[in-house]
Amino acid sequence: MGPISIQRVYDHTTPSGAVFLVDRMWPRGVRKSDLRLDGWARDAAPSTELRQWFGHRPERFPEFATRYRAELAERPEAIEPLLEAAAKGPVTLLYAAKDTEHNQAVVLRDHLKDQHG
Repeated sequence: MGPISIQRVYDHTTPSGAVFLVDRMWPRGVRKSDLRLDGWARDAAPSTELRQWFGHRPERFPEFATRYRAELAERPEAIEPLLEAAAKGPVTLLYAAKDTEHNQAVVLRDHLKDQHG
């Protein structure tokens, strides 16, 4: 399995390997032509209800991570393209959140690594 990295969509560096946007909504101020994506894994993003409950509040992150992992476990098909890409080489997960430590891409990256075993 290749390395799985995460990166803010607004960082102006070139992501490595296969690149997937992992937000449910398209990031504000970013044109589709600005991103070189291998896929938009919108179904792998947290549900709207969970995202709104979390509200990017760091104190809610541990509970958010638990709930989000439960959602991912209920829909394994949503992460299949990400796992397939990781089996072939490096993968970068792009996200829009300002907080680089408390966001869904952190949880998703760890979940993918756990799935690969």
